[in-house]
Amino acid sequence: MRSERALHIRDAMPSDWPVLREIEVRAGAMFRDIGMDEIADDDPPSEDELAEAAAVLVAADDRGELVGYARIELVGDHAHLEQVSVLPERGGEGVGTALLDAVEAWAQRLGLPRVTLTTFRDVPFNAPLYAKRGFTEVPETDWSEELREVVAAEAAHGLDPAQRVVMSRPVRSADQ
Repeated sequence: MRSERALHIRDAMPSDWPVLREIEVRAGAMFRDIGMDEIADDDPPSEDELAEAAAVLVAADDRGELVGYARIELVGDHAHLEQVSVLPERGGEGVGTALLDAVEAWAQRLGLPRVTLTTFRDVPFNAPLYAKRGFTEVPETDWSEELREVVAAEAAHGLDPAQRVVMSRPVRSADQ
C-alpha cells in the first residue's frame, strides 16, 4: 500500500516546464498499453505552449516533487482543460481529482460558468474517469463555435472526432 503524501497545488513556473513535459511523456505512454501508439508518440507541449496557456497548475508532493499538472485555456466564456497529466506511478492517489478541483477553483475566481474538455470517448482513463468526476457529455448541437474550433484543430492534428467527446462540468458557486 502506498503511503499517503500531502499534495500541494500551485501555479506552474517556467522552471517547471521541462518536468511537465516529462510528466506528459510518461503519462502518455499509458496509451501504448491500449494500442494507441500514435497518441503515446505525440510530442508533449512545447515550453512556449505551456507559457502561453491561460494557466498551468501543478501538483507537488510534500517533498516538492511534481507529480501532475493541468493546462487550462480560455475557450469562449469558459475554462477549457487542455490537458491533465499525472505520473503513472501516482495514479489512483487523487492527484488528477485534486487538479480538476483546482481548475474549477481557478475558473470560479474568474467568474466562469463551466469547465470543458475534449477526451477519448472509450479510453477507461479518459471519458469514463471524467464522468465519475461530474463531467457530462455535451451534445454536438450544444457546442459553441469556439468548441467546434477546438474539435476541428484536434482533427487537423490527427485525432478522429468519432473517438472523441466534448464534456463539461458546471463551476460551483463559492457558497456551494
